[in-house]
Amino acid sequence: MKILYAASEAVPFCKTGGLADVAGSLPPALAEQGAETAVILPLYRRVREKFADQLTFLCYDYVDLAWRHTYCGLFSMKKDGVTWYFLDNEQYFDRPELYGYVDDGERFGFFSRAVVKMLDHLEFWPDVIHCNDWQTALIPIYLKDDGVREDRYRSIRTVLTIHNIEYQGRYDPYCLGDLFGLDRGWVDDGTLLLDGDLNLLKGAILTADAVNAVSPTYAQELKNPYFAHRMEGILTQCGYKLSGVLNGIDMKLYDPAADGRITANYTAEDLSGKAADKTALQNLMGLNEEPNTPIIAMVSRLVSHKGLDLLREVMGDIMELPAQFVVLGSGDAGYEEFFRRTAERYPGRMAVRLGYNEALSMAIYAGADLFLMPSRSEPCGLSQMISMRYGTVPIVRETGGLKDTVQPYEAWRDAGTGFTFANYSSADMLHVIREAVYLYKDYPDAFARLRDRAMAQDFSWNRSAGDYLRIYGAVTGLSWEKSAPEAPAAEAAAPTEEPVIEVPAEEAVVSAAEPVSETAAKPAAKKAARKTAVKKPAAKKTTTRKTAAKATTKKAAEKAVEKPTEKAAEKPVEKPAEEPVKKTAAKTTAPADTVETTQPVQPKKKGAAKKAAK
Repeated sequence: MKILYAASEAVPFCKTGGLADVAGSLPPALAEQGAETAVILPLYRRVREKFADQLTFLCYDYVDLAWRHTYCGLFSMKKDGVTWYFLDNEQYFDRPELYGYVDDGERFGFFSRAVVKMLDHLEFWPDVIHCNDWQTALIPIYLKDDGVREDRYRSIRTVLTIHNIEYQGRYDPYCLGDLFGLDRGWVDDGTLLLDGDLNLLKGAILTADAVNAVSPTYAQELKNPYFAHRMEGILTQCGYKLSGVLNGIDMKLYDPAADGRITANYTAEDLSGKAADKTALQNLMGLNEEPNTPIIAMVSRLVSHKGLDLLREVMGDIMELPAQFVVLGSGDAGYEEFFRRTAERYPGRMAVRLGYNEALSMAIYAGADLFLMPSRSEPCGLSQMISMRYGTVPIVRETGGLKDTVQPYEAWRDAGTGFTFANYSSADMLHVIREAVYLYKDYPDAFARLRDRAMAQDFSWNRSAGDYLRIYGAVTGLSWEKSAPEAPAAEAAAPTEEPVIEVPAEEAVVSAAEPVSETAAKPAAKKAARKTAVKKPAAKKTTTRKTAAKATTKKAAEKAVEKPTEKAAEKPVEKPAEEPVKKTAAKTTAPADTVETTQPVQPKKKGAAKKAAK
């Protein structure tokens, strides 16, 4: 299976938020599990400056976007088993920042169109293009647009990941043709229209073959008006193709046993290094050096949806507890001033650093005892996973990914991995903070067991990659499992059937898919003087190997007496040949007036979408 992952940022190349962490970690995990994976990004100025000696120029072409005929260069590099492609246009991407410009719509409209245009020049033809947020939301639409009528384009499946529904790519409808080069029909039938605005994310939700949020709970919350930012109706109607896949973290990057960014390394078995990190943090932040006083920490953007209004209500009560408080972050000026003034009132017990510093954030994760995240909404969240990895017990509100990753502490059965509260209430938050502080102070053994359970959690990308591969398999009908090595003859039992992903009828995503001819002519690329364009390799036939397996079952008696194991062998089953996904289409009648629709969109025919208003 061939996956092209399209994103507007990815570590280590460029980062402004959590999307970069996902785009930098998920593709290598997909490659490790057997999928041929590539990532495509804009060639920003900071990428060119930092990685110039590692980039290889492949070719260039011209992208037609409305009335513009614009240059697009293609660069690449290999890293972590993944091919990283970069699309170059200095007019759009040679800027100090990634976002925040008045022409962001045009910039990422060009990027989306260029991704489709440059498919001919990549090393493989993708089975799936994985899009992320509104910046790549036009890719599914361009693939289905009248301007791209070749079956090989329409056969590509698309998956859309929503990292934060708040950012939707909203523009004036009159920009449709001038900025994005699309026919008026996309607005007339309501595909790209929401509340009178052009809405790129809505169009992607309707046209993509599968949609997922970055946690199972967030996927359910998106059907609730409180969380969905006017998109609840669309996401409810598209619920048959909406799922939640929890993000992961890089377990090698965030490893307290080997992390060179912290003062002392440690493991769950030997926490002496964490005590040294705590002392170092207290000295660094100007706190009193008190080894038996718990440090409550926050590393966050200082904005209202992070729950800071709750903190403002009860900050005085929190500072009456036998604890210290550390804050790192930046955001709204009002919250910055609030934390600055509060720290001045409690010298030696509270410290605030405005801005963001990677080294200081790691010192906080390693040196703190409790990590506070009282968010009003949190699509997934990575900080709580990182804090648990470093033995810093989280205190979170049960929303989005926080609910999915932190199990509430239950003293009566000595279970859980952190402290949680459900209601968005300052009183409830204060209650669990008190519970956490006094558990640390009065019951150190119970707190140590809680911390050990938190550190034992597996938040690696392997689980998430498997979930995404199942989604890719569902929309393409292709199997993604690696062929297992042949077992030694002495151990050979009965060959096992390789699993095949089946799509439930009510959840199957229906799209057109025609077999792609490997001999189809490709448009010639403009070759660079120093390097020729890369030719698309012919598809290779693979042979499925049958593997030997031994199934063993154990029955435990009441007194833990072991009984002999029984071997079960499965009959050999030949793997069925893959068949293209069958084409089905819903019949719709185009309305006379401009309307908003929540129905999945099929490819348009010229002129069919636009009708005279009565």
